[in-house]
Amino acid sequence: MATLPAAQPIAFDRRGYDKRLLLTLYERLLKPRMIEEKMLNLLRQGRISKWFSGIGQEAIAVSAASILRDEEFILPMHRNLGVFTTRNVPLERLFAQFQGKASGFTKGRDRSFHFGAPEFRIVGMISHLGPQLALADGIALADTLEGQGRVTVVFSGEGGTSEGDFHEALNVAAVWNLPVIFVVENNGYGLSTPVSEQFRCAQLADRGAGYGMESCTIDGNNVLEVYATLEGYADSIRQNPRPVLVECMTFRMRGHEEASGIKYVPPQSLEAWAERDPVRNYEAWLLAEGILRESGIEELRAGIKEEINAALDVAFAEQAITPSANAELNDVFWPEHSPVVEPSGPARDIRFVDAVSEGLAESMERFDNLVLMGQDVAEYGGVFKISDGFLDRFGKARVRNTPLCESAIVGAGLGLSIRGWKSVVEMQFADFVTCGFNQIVNNLAKVHYRWGQKADVVIRMPTGAGVGAGPFHSQSNEAWFTHVAGLKVVYPATPEDAKGLLAAAIADPNPVLYFEHKALYRSLTGPVPDGYYTTPIGKARLDREGSDLVLITYGMGVHWARKALERMPDIDAAILDLRSLQPIDWEAVEDLVRRTGKVLVLHEDTLTGGIGGEIAAWIGEHCFEALDAPVMRVASMDTPVPFDKGLEAQFLASARLDESLRKLADY
Repeated sequence: MATLPAAQPIAFDRRGYDKRLLLTLYERLLKPRMIEEKMLNLLRQGRISKWFSGIGQEAIAVSAASILRDEEFILPMHRNLGVFTTRNVPLERLFAQFQGKASGFTKGRDRSFHFGAPEFRIVGMISHLGPQLALADGIALADTLEGQGRVTVVFSGEGGTSEGDFHEALNVAAVWNLPVIFVVENNGYGLSTPVSEQFRCAQLADRGAGYGMESCTIDGNNVLEVYATLEGYADSIRQNPRPVLVECMTFRMRGHEEASGIKYVPPQSLEAWAERDPVRNYEAWLLAEGILRESGIEELRAGIKEEINAALDVAFAEQAITPSANAELNDVFWPEHSPVVEPSGPARDIRFVDAVSEGLAESMERFDNLVLMGQDVAEYGGVFKISDGFLDRFGKARVRNTPLCESAIVGAGLGLSIRGWKSVVEMQFADFVTCGFNQIVNNLAKVHYRWGQKADVVIRMPTGAGVGAGPFHSQSNEAWFTHVAGLKVVYPATPEDAKGLLAAAIADPNPVLYFEHKALYRSLTGPVPDGYYTTPIGKARLDREGSDLVLITYGMGVHWARKALERMPDIDAAILDLRSLQPIDWEAVEDLVRRTGKVLVLHEDTLTGGIGGEIAAWIGEHCFEALDAPVMRVASMDTPVPFDKGLEAQFLASARLDESLRKLADY
């Protein structure tokens, strides 16, 4: 496998750069190196808990941050301290972040560089490494939609290029001509795994051709080569938007993190790469060229040392966080500022599918910064024709067909949100959301809690069985997401709510999973008010009054409950349509439990691990004294969803509903 020869000396080419820029780059290289040296001392003293060293890789981060304009975003990783220092992030805040103090960027909720600082146009990583690549796509898409002529830079390590997120992000960027520079820091090892066990291509830059993307491999330890390469691409991309892939050959001189050590690295490699130290080599060249003097080095080091120590004093003096349960809970979601819009127009009967389409179209009209993304949503109108005609109404820029890249598209939605845009991402089937699961549960759900960023993204989820579609097009997977703090989950049962809840989900600045039952699309018709309105998220609806017992359900369960009670007229049962599964309207639940004394929880999802268990547990804990019978559950069988109609009918909860209703009524 071809790599840059470690023993090869660094050949600096001044390229006509003036003395001021050359010295600025030196100062920007020196500062993160001196901070790292200080942090390693503090780590040995036990004054900080962990450190991911970027010693040996500073030239890449510093150059990338230096070629960008102030308004352009950069998405670094945990060895890119030079990005933060070059962007003049206050050191006292940076050090407070490292120590888990309240004045850090995550209020003690995350560590290291796992944070964003939009005021500095920086968006950090999560531990899964690759997902930030798609966020760069979303940021660049917003710049493109606004005609800004900007470029976005995002980092990956060579190990991260093995992830599907890397492929998806580059593929989407290439298809959409997004102005992104993908920088790969090839430092030889993914923790301890050498590149020979990560990929087989000669160089990672060779992959660019597969995406129809320009690419190159450069010396990542040569600050002038990195600067010139990235500057050239950035200037060109601002005029001619497109993605490029730049592989920077470098070496990590310390462990993955300090506790890991470097015993797996051959000593000769360490010695050879130490000779190519980006700071010392550049310093020696500046001295040899007469651009820098020894006295200047001493003066600069003294000034940086004073700045570091002063900032550390501030950070260490800050008191430890006093835990507050209210503060933690209140920061899970972006504060809701979307007022409820009451229906004002006359109602007319339309199908469930048309109600969803209307809710989406009227939201597209209301929010001109709303983008719809999904497979086949443009010319084809979506597989269920929800967006039929949208392309003509709203244009190609806002109604976007996507490659089969669920993870990248969800990540792009978050990137759009960082830039102030809204997005609706259509999963062709709810089953396919597994391919974007990480972006939803680890990025969308946690980003506000971690660093105060809104995730203004709605994931539309065509869901449910009853249509003979088999195990991979019929699952009810809503319970997966109700467990994840930071996500809202809604599931309408009627055309009126289908329209109003979708509008409310889009208006809400938080991530919302919107489940729409496929079997209801064209089988259910009901009254729907004309015009834009919103149905409040978190408020249940009393579908039917009753005094003998209450059926608590949602989605298709509402219709099963209605039909069952028509077959059993002697049972006077209430039906509570939850509508929202996160948050749940516990007040409405408690009211019906206390009024009836008997509860049956019904859902199409499988029994074990379904949300019915959570509802039953809550009722048992909070309403036990009001119960006249055990809380009962009716759900689908604990098997995958079968294809055969007879097997599917047996699988579904509706097959056992009458028996359970009778049992509870007679208890």
